[in-house]
Amino acid sequence: MGVLLPLFFYVIAFFCTVGAIALAILHIYRHLLNYTEPTYQRFIVRIVFMVPVYALMSFLSLVLPRLSIYFNSIREVYEAWVIYNFLSLCLAWVGGPGSVVISLSGRVLKPSVCLMTCCFPPIPLDGRFIRKCKQGCLQFVILKPILVVVTLILYAKGKYKDGNFNPKQSYLYLTIIYTFSYTMALYALALFYVACKDLLQPFNPVPKFIIIKSVVFLTYWQGVLFFLAAKSGFIQDADEAALLQNFIICVEMLIAAVGHFYAFPYKEYAGANIGGSRGLTASLGHALKLNDFYHDTVHQFAPTYHDYVLYNHSEGEEGTRKYRSRTFVPIGPEMDNVRKNKHITGNKVDDIQLTSFSSDSSTPSNSGSLPDASNSDAIKSSLLVDVSTSASIPYDLTLIDLDVSSYPEEVPAADKAGLR
Repeated sequence: MGVLLPLFFYVIAFFCTVGAIALAILHIYRHLLNYTEPTYQRFIVRIVFMVPVYALMSFLSLVLPRLSIYFNSIREVYEAWVIYNFLSLCLAWVGGPGSVVISLSGRVLKPSVCLMTCCFPPIPLDGRFIRKCKQGCLQFVILKPILVVVTLILYAKGKYKDGNFNPKQSYLYLTIIYTFSYTMALYALALFYVACKDLLQPFNPVPKFIIIKSVVFLTYWQGVLFFLAAKSGFIQDADEAALLQNFIICVEMLIAAVGHFYAFPYKEYAGANIGGSRGLTASLGHALKLNDFYHDTVHQFAPTYHDYVLYNHSEGEEGTRKYRSRTFVPIGPEMDNVRKNKHITGNKVDDIQLTSFSSDSSTPSNSGSLPDASNSDAIKSSLLVDVSTSASIPYDLTLIDLDVSSYPEEVPAADKAGLR
C-alpha cells in the first residue's frame, strides 16, 4: 500500500488516540474503584472499553496499513459486543425481563411508519418481545466473529479487498450480510428503547443511546461512504479511503471518551451504601468474565424456553442461579421493583407466589421509581397503547412452558415447623 496521508494527520491521530485511551482508562479505573453496583457497572466498563479498542486499532491501521485488516477485525468484533452489553445494561436497569413484563402488561406497540411496523398488527409487549430484542442483538455478536474468520480466509486467498465492489470479489457480499445483521441489531435496540422509554427515564437514557449509536452507527456508515466515494472518484482510491476512515475514528474516539464521562458517570455509584467495593482486581475480573454472555446466549436460543422470566444471570456470592416454577415469580431486582411499585400491578402482586428469593443490588440513587403502569398518563409515548380492560387480567403464562415429565406426581407435604 503506497498511499500515505500528510504527516500532520498522523500527529493529530497520535495525540487523539493517546488522549482517548487515557480518558477511557481513567473512567474505567474510577468505576472499578466504586464498583458498588456490579450488575450495572459490569456492562458499563465493557462499553467504555470500546474507546481504547477503537482508538488503538484505528491508529495501528493508520500507521500499519498492510495489517489493517487484522486490526479492523478486532474493532468490528468489539462493536458487536458493545451493542449486546448496552441492551443488557438497559434490561438490568429496569429490573430484568420479568419486571418489564409486569410494568408493560396489557400494552402493545402500535403500527408505525417510523419503526417500519405499519404493515404488522400491534406488537404485544410481553416476554416474547423482550426475547426477540435480545436475539436481534445476540445474532450480530455471534455472526460478526464468523464473518471476520471468513474474511481473513478469503483475504489470504486473494478473494477479499476492502472497498472492492467487484462482483468477483467477496467484499460486496460480505458487506451486504454484515449490513443486514448490523441493521437488525440496531433495530432491535431501537424497538426496545421505544417500548421501555418511560421505564428507562430515571436512568437518563437519551445521552447513552446517542453516544452508543453515534459511535457504532456512524463509524460503520462513514466507512462505507468513504469507499463509495473512492469508487466514484471523489477520493483517490480505496487505500486512501481506508486511511481517512481510520484517522477520523481516532479523532472521534477522543470525543467519545469525553461523552462517556457524561453518559456513564461513575459518581452516581461513588459512596453508595449498596455494597462495598470488592477491590480493583476482583472488580476487573468480574467485569471481564464472560459467563453471563454464555448463559444468556444459551438461554435466548434454547429450543425449550422454560425459564425465561425467572432467569437471572446476575451474580452474587452464590453464583449463577436459575429458578423454575409454574407461576410468574419475580426474583432479585425484579422482586425489589414489585415491592416498591406494588401499585403498578394492583391486586396481581397478591397472587404472586414467591418460591425463592435472591437478594441483589439495588438501583442507583437516581433511579427513582418506575412509572405507574396502571396509569395511562404514565406512558408518554404515542406508540404505546393499553389494551387491557381489567386489572384482574392474568399474566401471559405461556411465557413459561415447563416440561413437567421429570416432576413427581405427588409432592410431599411441607414441614410446618420448618416454615416458621
